[in-house]
Parts: sequence; C-alpha cells; structure tokens
Amino acid sequence: MGQRLSEIRGLGAELVSVAVTPIFAQQAFAASLEADFPLLSDWGGEVTRLFGVEYDSWKGHVGLAKRSVFVIDEGGVVRYRWVTDDASVQPDLDQLVAQLASMSVS
Repeated sequence: MGQRLSEIRGLGAELVSVAVTPIFAQQAFAASLEADFPLLSDWGGEVTRLFGVEYDSWKGHVGLAKRSVFVIDEGGVVRYRWVTDDASVQPDLDQLVAQLASMSVS
C-alpha cells in the first residue's frame, strides 16, 4: 500500500478510512498497519447511511458498512464511487489511480 499511497498523494489526493468500529478499535488497527492516514470511527453509522453503503444485514449483523471507496473533490462532490456487497473483494487501485489522474487533482 505504501507505493500506492505515494501515488495517490502525488496526484494531490489524500486517503481517509472510515469504519463502523469504536475509536479504540480504529486506533489499534491503525497501529497494526502503521497507517499514516486518518482512520475515523463511524460508530453510530451516520456516514455509512449518508453514503448509502449500509448492509441491510451481513452475517447476522445490522448497521455494518459495505467495503467502498469514494473520491470526493474539494467542492464536496463525489467524483468516483466503488462499492461491493462482498467484503472479501478488494477495490481495484489501478482504477482508482486512473480516476484521480483523469481528474487532474494535482
């Protein structure tokens, strides 16, 4: 991820992670990844609902977020959206980088 993060930042973008987990869990996860970007807690699910990525039910749990990626420009407009119902599927980072490059973010 380090090289990809540099690529993303080189295009003038910044990465932020949001998950429906409590703050202490986010802090532990960030430490385990040695993440140098913000990992934010959406414990109440407000962001998940606002972006329309909440599972109705996933493995018996309600209120969880689907794995998703958004590119939001400086004006707050969503320019790219990727969402999957399968939590084991990773986003296509080549596609994300191509989208950022096409936006001439830098």
